[in-house]
Amino acid sequence: MSPIYTPGKVVLRKTWQPMDADAAAYITAVETADGQALEEKVKIAIDNFVLGCKADGIWSAIKASCILAGARTLSGALVPLVGTAPTNFNFVAGDYNRETGLKGNGTNSRINTNRLENQDPQNSFHFSVYISEANTATSNFPAYIATVSQGPFNYIGRLDSGKTFFYNRTSSYASVSPSNPTGLLASNRSSSSSYVARINGSSTTITAASAASGSNPIGLYARDPISGTAPSADPCNARLAFYSIGESLDLAKLDARVTDLITAIGVAIP
Repeated sequence: MSPIYTPGKVVLRKTWQPMDADAAAYITAVETADGQALEEKVKIAIDNFVLGCKADGIWSAIKASCILAGARTLSGALVPLVGTAPTNFNFVAGDYNRETGLKGNGTNSRINTNRLENQDPQNSFHFSVYISEANTATSNFPAYIATVSQGPFNYIGRLDSGKTFFYNRTSSYASVSPSNPTGLLASNRSSSSSYVARINGSSTTITAASAASGSNPIGLYARDPISGTAPSADPCNARLAFYSIGESLDLAKLDARVTDLITAIGVAIP
């Protein structure tokens, strides 16, 4: 029998039996927020994800995260897998799809993750989103995940030139094709001299010295996650199904686990 946490393997459990305490606690919290139980296979997918991240040695580096899919309600989707609960600005139930996640409106919807950009070490830092539906908004620099600080930035967004740009503890950006990707979009810094950008299943090393970040919260769907009902700065309308923020980790391993998770949730939901 193959280990249940091996990427790409068929899940061998037909009914859910809690195998990880962290996954079980999260599932209980989601079901409480939803007011009803999740499907067995959805619970298995979540359990396998947490077990797999632990087996890969990347779980402890994740300090803030939500699975923005799987839950029966928007409230359930905003239950944190790890860390502090995010704050929702202007998302409504109709923006949420259990299989594919939460779609931005390209104007004023955004999420404050309530994770500050300087809560993780300067040279040990990652942030990621899983995009299930590409952005089509045409604001100046649509932001998938970003802070409001004026530099150095922590920012992943879209360029009109046909590329995606990355900042990671830097004041200048690096651009990588394409501009409207799907799948895991992420950046990881594990040294003072360079960081990694991951897009479309490939990683690129960017040579760029780090600088100390400010104390601003990291947001999703816009550059400014904290200004209430005002129009968002650089909003995007992508549909996101996952995010994580924390210390340095292996982005290829995270990519494999998150992709398996979102695929399994999509299959599990009738």
